Amino acid sequence: MGNRDWYDPGLVKARFLVLSACVLALDQWSKLWIETSFEPHGRLTVLPGFFDLVYVRNTGIAFGLFPAGGELAGTLLLTALGFAALVVVSLYFRATSEREPLLLLSLSLVLGGAVGNLVDRLLMRAVTDFLDVYVGSHHWPAFNVADSGVTVGIVLMLAHSFGPQLRRRPSAAEASRHGLVQARTSK
Repeated sequence: MGNRDWYDPGLVKARFLVLSACVLALDQWSKLWIETSFEPHGRLTVLPGFFDLVYVRNTGIAFGLFPAGGELAGTLLLTALGFAALVVVSLYFRATSEREPLLLLSLSLVLGGAVGNLVDRLLMRAVTDFLDVYVGSHHWPAFNVADSGVTVGIVLMLAHSFGPQLRRRPSAAEASRHGLVQARTSK
């Protein structure tokens, strides 16, 4: 396959959707492994003082925020919000040009992660979280592969949004106004 084939407009987005499917598959496989290998609230220390594998059920959104407590109304609300976010991200993905690979990458990570957590919420009314990062007794809320995909995707989306401003070289007038031009020294 030549370099030109990679940029075939019909294939570029399909490749990014394959990445979304990979994030979804890794997320679902890792959650199944945790659910079948650990007791609820079980823990395996991987890097003492920094990283453990745990098995917790999260009825809230990412990182345990806004727990629904297993109540049907809360679960339905979070599921509806998940579907709404999925629709918005899907439409944004569809509208994004094939010439925006960083944005497509970020959106595909968000899509894969959003679908991963939505599958859990639909099938089990809660999401399995198992990655526990901490320093000493200070723990970040447990999370999973789907949360990681969404988070990395949003960070890349921000990088895409601010990237042009960061890469743009100031004009000579702007540079001199901001003291970015070195003063000439006389000999």
